[in-house]
Amino acid sequence: LSFYPFLCIRVQQYTMPVLGEVNFALLVTLAVAVVWAADADKVVFQFPEYDFKETSKNELTFREYESACDQSHRCTEFDGIERTRCVRECISPSCYQEIYKFDELEEGEIDVRLNSFRACFMQRLNRNRG
Repeated sequence: LSFYPFLCIRVQQYTMPVLGEVNFALLVTLAVAVVWAADADKVVFQFPEYDFKETSKNELTFREYESACDQSHRCTEFDGIERTRCVRECISPSCYQEIYKFDELEEGEIDVRLNSFRACFMQRLNRNRG
């Protein structure tokens, strides 16, 4: 019998028909290492969240601003993710600052913040109109 205090379990060798004699402690240690490695890859991503109401009016308004910014001289000089960043900042500099500036969008990133950005934009637009 072997004792591994860091796992707090007793282990012994088992004979398995397919694997032959396997050291169970090695398998447990390997399993624990895999779990730790998987947890290390998880990133807790926090950002200001706004509730976006998907109405045709909101969609149309956002698309109009997005299209105008996308065609603006300021953003046409960029491609890819740089252009996306430029367009978002053009649409609403204050919402961009709040939602994206601390952790800029990266190439290939799935933009989980877009709906919050759209909602932030709509709230501030409506506040300025009213």
